[in-house]
Amino acid sequence: METILSAKNERVKAWKKLQTKKGREKAGTYLIEGFHLIDEAIRNQAVILEVMISEDSIKEEASSLPEDKTILISQEISKQLSETETTQGIFAVVKKNTTPELPILEKPYLFLDNVQDPGNLGTMIRTADAAGFGGVVLGKGTVDLYNNKVIRSMQGSHFHLPIFQDDLVNWFELFQNSGLPVYGTELNELAVSYREIQPQTVFAIVMGNEGNGMDKELLERTTKNLYIPIIGQAESLNVAVAAGILMFSLTK
Repeated sequence: METILSAKNERVKAWKKLQTKKGREKAGTYLIEGFHLIDEAIRNQAVILEVMISEDSIKEEASSLPEDKTILISQEISKQLSETETTQGIFAVVKKNTTPELPILEKPYLFLDNVQDPGNLGTMIRTADAAGFGGVVLGKGTVDLYNNKVIRSMQGSHFHLPIFQDDLVNWFELFQNSGLPVYGTELNELAVSYREIQPQTVFAIVMGNEGNGMDKELLERTTKNLYIPIIGQAESLNVAVAAGILMFSLTK
């Protein structure tokens, strides 16, 4: 097993660059951390280029790691690579997914318009996975899929279903030209309660920006706009919570 103990090593500097969006885009790779995520990557046949494990973690669940790609690192390097409070001391460099082929529309899809909070994005992708959705489309302004907080929130769900990054208008046309509904989310005089919509096999639901909601142009293109009735005194719901309610309620 190769060993790197100096934090000044050029390989370490390259790994640290993956903590930034610019670095990830230039390298075409991203960093994952923790035994669970690396196990998910291996089981789902993600392209793993390197695995780095710290000296104090080598005795744990390391037997399944690809030995030819595994590098022993110092605790100092581990601390520099980690973006969690309590690190497990194991990391992997993973190749970014290529753009998936356009899907056969047999399952619901989640469209995300300008969602900017990494935790919200990761949670919604994970929930779409749990709800059996066919895929997720990240529209303009949405936070980077490979942001470390997004990766942690997804808990490996990005290995399970296709995730597209595209102009949502293209996807509106794809669904609506196939006679499939695209539901927006906004409380206005023309919106209806989600409870009035019968569960369906194939549809799209659009969730908008945390503070400003959906883009006005997109709202005008939807099949129908939905809202979730609020019984208590809260003014609104967190976008990820709202998405979870809609995804499970509308899916047949």
